[in-house]
Amino acid sequence: MSQLPRFWNLGWSSFIDWWSSQSASEQDCVTTTGPSQPYGQQHLNEPLLDHREGQLFLTEAFKVILEEVLCKGIDVNEKVCEWREPEELATLLDLELREYGEQQHQLLQRVRDVAKYSVKTNHPRFFNQLFAGVDYHALTGRFLTEALNTSQYTYEVAPVFVLMEDEVLSKLRSLVGWAQGDGIFCPGGTMSNMYAMNLARYRAFPEVKLKGQWALPRLAVFTSQESHYSVMKAAAFQGIGTENVFKVNVDDRGCMITDDLSEKIELAKSQGAVPFLVHATSGTTVQGAFDPLEPIADICDRQGLWMHVDAAWGGSVLFSKEHRHLMRGVERADSVTWNPHKMMLTGLQCSAVLLKDTTDLLKRCHSADATYLFQQDKFYDMSLDTGDKSIQCGRKVDCLKLWLMWKAVGSQGLEERVDRAFAHTRYLVEEMMKREGFQLIGKPEFVNVCFWFIPPSLRGKENSPDYQDRLSKVAPVIKERMIKQGTMMVGYQPLGGRVNFFRMIVISPQLSYQDMTFFLDEIERLGNNL
Repeated sequence: MSQLPRFWNLGWSSFIDWWSSQSASEQDCVTTTGPSQPYGQQHLNEPLLDHREGQLFLTEAFKVILEEVLCKGIDVNEKVCEWREPEELATLLDLELREYGEQQHQLLQRVRDVAKYSVKTNHPRFFNQLFAGVDYHALTGRFLTEALNTSQYTYEVAPVFVLMEDEVLSKLRSLVGWAQGDGIFCPGGTMSNMYAMNLARYRAFPEVKLKGQWALPRLAVFTSQESHYSVMKAAAFQGIGTENVFKVNVDDRGCMITDDLSEKIELAKSQGAVPFLVHATSGTTVQGAFDPLEPIADICDRQGLWMHVDAAWGGSVLFSKEHRHLMRGVERADSVTWNPHKMMLTGLQCSAVLLKDTTDLLKRCHSADATYLFQQDKFYDMSLDTGDKSIQCGRKVDCLKLWLMWKAVGSQGLEERVDRAFAHTRYLVEEMMKREGFQLIGKPEFVNVCFWFIPPSLRGKENSPDYQDRLSKVAPVIKERMIKQGTMMVGYQPLGGRVNFFRMIVISPQLSYQDMTFFLDEIERLGNNL
């Protein structure tokens, strides 16, 4: 994992002393504008913002961020969450917005409180989401992005980032297996999947852009029962309709059954619908299942369908020579969603939709030719203005954090992160199987470990009529206890006919075998008396 500078090992007090001395020695860089006045009462011939005061506040606030988020937030001896009930928390934060502003010391306290009472997703024992941990180079990229505050739509206002995004997207496409293609960073995997559906529809029926739904037959989308809910959202948002999303059966691991996919396509045709998109998944949200891409691609080729692979969660296995086989056949897809903010630790948000297309389909589908942004008589190459490829106008810079992290650790370092996560997952499963009371849903294919914890009171009572009902209540109670005590955080859910079970996510490079052992011990401690 990327490391803080070597003086981090001196301890927090020494680091703060160093930082304070650095801040003090660099005060000359602060713009001086004279004594500060109440906000909004400056003379119109003077700056409204006091840069000196603002930069001093930023310096102090950054020290709070370092201490509360980047020091305490990664310390296993600190809590993952300082839980408070909503009413108490609202009072502690003093959320009311008033007529006049507060003093700087009060605002710094607000910063401390926000950090203190927020969930520490960088904590080694945060297992709750498909993202966790911190990479310091990526975080530096996030800080820099926010400070520069530009939009990724034209070379005119974002020259560095237009070129950088192109390089990063090209590198991601090469890992998929495409020498050429297109792509764009989107605000999350859901939007990336929506892009893919919109592009697939436009390729099949380009008249939809001008004439709308009136020009279309009833369309049909195919996806697995365990695919991400964004497929349904996209179908609703784009007017296709959720009833026209055909759910394909899955096997016990959660992988799409391709024989059923073929049957569902014929079923849709028999109902007068026109198939146009198969949405496969590499790394389902709950079980971490990988759909069989080669046979799905064969079906799409025969039927003339757009094949999209939602690899928002699992795409990072492509970095690993040992594990990329899980996505064998991905190069045959038309589009791929990939979220580096998950397994790669770039930080929220960082999601790309990647295309095999080389005909400028993204732009043809989405362009509106806004003349105030995309003038045709600019003095540079207009192809560098990528904003018309996007549904958005203003678009956040999401490439810098990934680029800087990749520059720092290289593809080899990213491969090591993937392989390490798999190694910790194997260790956790091995240790879990040695303990009474832990029942795996199935052998993990990825780094999602799904299991029930059977407390002593339920062991040996599987045939009792109320067993499933009682078992369903175990995970919520254990979750409540761990959150209120702040020891760790892990998610649970029902799925299909299975009652509530835990979904443990093993991705943070901060993790050790000791953390895996702690996790098992803590589940037992919190649940043994149920």
